[in-house]
Amino acid sequence: MPNAVVSRQEWLEARKALLVKEKELTRARDRLNEARRALPWEPVTRDYVFDTASGPKSLGELFGHCSQLLVYHFMLAPDWEEGCVGCSFLADHLDGAVVHLKAGDAAFVAVSRAPLEKIEAYKARMGWKFPWVSSNGNDFSYDYQVSFRDEDVASGTITYNYRDIPAMGELKDLPGASAFAKGEDGRIYHTYSTYARGAEQVISTLMLLDFMPKGRNEEGTMNWVRRHDQYEDAPKASGCCH
Repeated sequence: MPNAVVSRQEWLEARKALLVKEKELTRARDRLNEARRALPWEPVTRDYVFDTASGPKSLGELFGHCSQLLVYHFMLAPDWEEGCVGCSFLADHLDGAVVHLKAGDAAFVAVSRAPLEKIEAYKARMGWKFPWVSSNGNDFSYDYQVSFRDEDVASGTITYNYRDIPAMGELKDLPGASAFAKGEDGRIYHTYSTYARGAEQVISTLMLLDFMPKGRNEEGTMNWVRRHDQYEDAPKASGCCH
């Protein structure tokens, strides 16, 4: 048995000690969120046009009637037939949030380099409803450092998560999330981007597993995760790019 078995009183003492640490983390997270909101903004100076289910749209049009836009950089490259397992896992948690984000003055959209027809086919297979558009005709995914050109990969080094790292074989797409704001002057500003495990807190399944005695019960990062329609027959992966 990996954990000690104790009396009720001893358990309460241990739990209360942990509660102190949990409260410290909550306050630290509040301070971090405040610092994130206080970051300076940079103007978006390029005109991006995306392929969407309702026709071409500019970055500004993706805001709809909201003044904020959250973009999830979903790993689905032009030559892939399926989306990334980890991105698909995160996407399973999005549909319920979109309506609440809108009420909080924030639009949401996923963006991938794959052509729209591949996006729509995979979206239908997975049963998702959230907006998902293609950046196949522009440099958006490259500019926000989630996609990498052939010459970048061939050089052996890519810039990801604000640092240079070794290229991951032939992999040319990685996950991330970017936030944008529309100013009172009508201009669009980039306010924040996060990469790697930065969007992990969106995945409520992981947060719930963190409550459990076995935690995430993994040998590699999310190595037990599969697309939700493949749990019965897909082999366990060795790990996830997230």
